[in-house]
Amino acid sequence: MPAAIPAQPPARLAEFEQLMRRHNRMLFRTARAILRDDAEAEDALQEAYLRAYRSMDSFRGEAKVSTWLVRIVVNEALARRRKDLRRAEIVPIRGGPEEHEGQEETRMSNQDRPDNAAERQQMRRLLEAKIDELPEAFRLVFVLRAVEEMSVEETAAALDIPEPTVRTRFFRARSQLRDALSQEIDLAIDDAFAFAGERCDRIVANVMQRLAAGTDDRR
Repeated sequence: MPAAIPAQPPARLAEFEQLMRRHNRMLFRTARAILRDDAEAEDALQEAYLRAYRSMDSFRGEAKVSTWLVRIVVNEALARRRKDLRRAEIVPIRGGPEEHEGQEETRMSNQDRPDNAAERQQMRRLLEAKIDELPEAFRLVFVLRAVEEMSVEETAAALDIPEPTVRTRFFRARSQLRDALSQEIDLAIDDAFAFAGERCDRIVANVMQRLAAGTDDRR
């Protein structure tokens, strides 16, 4: 049964719309890091926004809004993925003791070179494919740390894991990608999983339409 949503003040809806637009790209990338599918990530993000809207009054400000939203999106994406376990191939993730990486990860050198749009596009596609091949634990940390440039502390809080775990998983993810892409990775990373204005508008419009209608097609 659809859950009824009381009529909402226009100012509250407008404020929530701005919140969505401010965090849309980061949260879409977070959902996609788990689901590895654009359409599934969009659906998960919309459902997560509805959950967030219903919970706004209970948000106590103990964490950053972005951290709170990432947690909601992660939970929604994981729940959606669990429903598809029987028909999806899940990459196993080892949960053994953390290995000491010996040194903090360092940013790869970003060589000066002429900007070639065709090469960048090809490199971006290769990067996205290689990120999708990472184990989920590494993939999610990499997207938040490298693509979204969240700090170790923010990533740990968002995923509810220790900071040393974030450092180790990020180090290993970068090592795997470095082996595959070498020094080209930094040239394409800013364009990974492009979040175009059309996608942003579509997600916002769908959520706003459902909120305005006063119904939540919660499954």
